[in-house]
Amino acid sequence: LRVNQEEVPENCSNIQDEEQDSDISKHRQKIAENRDQMRTNVIQEIMKTERVYIKHLKDICEGYIRQCRKHTGMFTTAQLSTIFGNIEDIYKFQRKFLKDLEKQYNKEEPHLSEIGSCFLQHVEGFAIYSEYCNNHPSACTELSKLMKQGKYRHFFEACRLLQQMIDIAIDGFLLTPVQKICKYPLQLAELLKYTTQEHSDYSNIKAAYEAMKNVACLINERKRRLESIDKIARWQVSIVDWEGPDVLARSSELIHSGELTKISKQGKSQQRTFFLFDHQL
Repeated sequence: LRVNQEEVPENCSNIQDEEQDSDISKHRQKIAENRDQMRTNVIQEIMKTERVYIKHLKDICEGYIRQCRKHTGMFTTAQLSTIFGNIEDIYKFQRKFLKDLEKQYNKEEPHLSEIGSCFLQHVEGFAIYSEYCNNHPSACTELSKLMKQGKYRHFFEACRLLQQMIDIAIDGFLLTPVQKICKYPLQLAELLKYTTQEHSDYSNIKAAYEAMKNVACLINERKRRLESIDKIARWQVSIVDWEGPDVLARSSELIHSGELTKISKQGKSQQRTFFLFDHQL
């Protein structure tokens, strides 16, 4: 018994070390498998949403725009331009983008797909979304005016049924490009989370994430500036007997406004409203 007692701890120690090493190895393998599975899920989600999006764009161009152009008595060219903006250009661009994305997609082992370069290659093309996003509020206004008339409501519903589109109103379809350009950075951030630094696509995914984030920020900033310019124009028009040069000739943003008291040399005080723009007061 004494001999066994002396020997058992030594044997146990070796067995425990081996078991521990085996457990650590299994644990690491499980983590790697889980990460690969998560990366597969994100890649497949990107591919799936891209294909669905292309279908939406096709339905808008072929189901709505094509039919609208046939009815010249109902729609003017200017109206169609306002409602649909440059969505046909977006459809053309996205088809090319999806085609290149499909080439980079690894069907057998999706987690090995290298799609980062595809985003980087097309990053400048995504700038066309700026025009569409800036035009979108005008599109909504024009559409809402038409939808007050029954014949337009019935027409757009007939277009939807004829094209066998999903049960979403036309304004819902027209919102998809605005949502899409904002969704890319989120998808790439999720993909980056499950891409190890050793992965061949890591540096491209990281660069693509930053690039698409910048695209979305630039579109938002341009939209904000256009809204600011529109606000200044409407403000100036509302002032009776406006004197002096046009504010927009020098400025494009109202920074602050408020009441100030003007005191003359004689000590008389007057309340004045001051407007501080980015280049003038």
